[in-house]
Amino acid sequence: MKIESAEFLTSAKNLEDCPRSSLPEVAFIGRSNVGKSSLVNMLTKQKGLAKVSKKPGATKLLNFFTMNKWWNLVDLPGYGYAQVSKGKQSDFNIAVSEYLMGRPQLKLICALVDARFEPTEIDLGFFNWLEECPVPHVMVFTKTDEVQEDVWRRNMEIYRETLDALGLRSVEMIPCSSVERAGRGVLLQYIQGALPKKPKKGSGTGVQLNWLKKG
Repeated sequence: MKIESAEFLTSAKNLEDCPRSSLPEVAFIGRSNVGKSSLVNMLTKQKGLAKVSKKPGATKLLNFFTMNKWWNLVDLPGYGYAQVSKGKQSDFNIAVSEYLMGRPQLKLICALVDARFEPTEIDLGFFNWLEECPVPHVMVFTKTDEVQEDVWRRNMEIYRETLDALGLRSVEMIPCSSVERAGRGVLLQYIQGALPKKPKKGSGTGVQLNWLKKG
């Protein structure tokens, strides 16, 4: 799949604020500072489309971007940023969980993890929660350019073994680098497979997450 056009659509505080659109959606989520916005910019080849910050927790809203005028990419707030107030943590948690569980337009969840590290408790907690989510997901390993290949490949294998040991479902794992643009084609192809076929011209077309500590 080629992304020929990409534009910011809107931001939403919660599920009720989400756009009333029938376009299919693909959500990007991961721990704070995992590189979500950088990955969005890499996929779209638009450096400033999604705001990138070195400060964790920069994405505080559900940000919608329309791709090729027929599907929406949704950049969700990162989880696990301890310096966010308890009230805001709870708000983010509820908003994200309600979106993931209750948005009928959502067709795929791209769950991002940092390829530099072995599985973390909070990431494993999120994947455990995803077992209850009806939407399929794929694991995207980011920042592969920041470590040797044998390191991120070993970490991917550790994730696979750990998820299996926990009895969690096995899913596709895609290594990516926003700097080197590695994995771009593979990820876009996977997304295309999860989306319904593009309609021809003229045709019509509250669960709170328990993986974010509040104490």
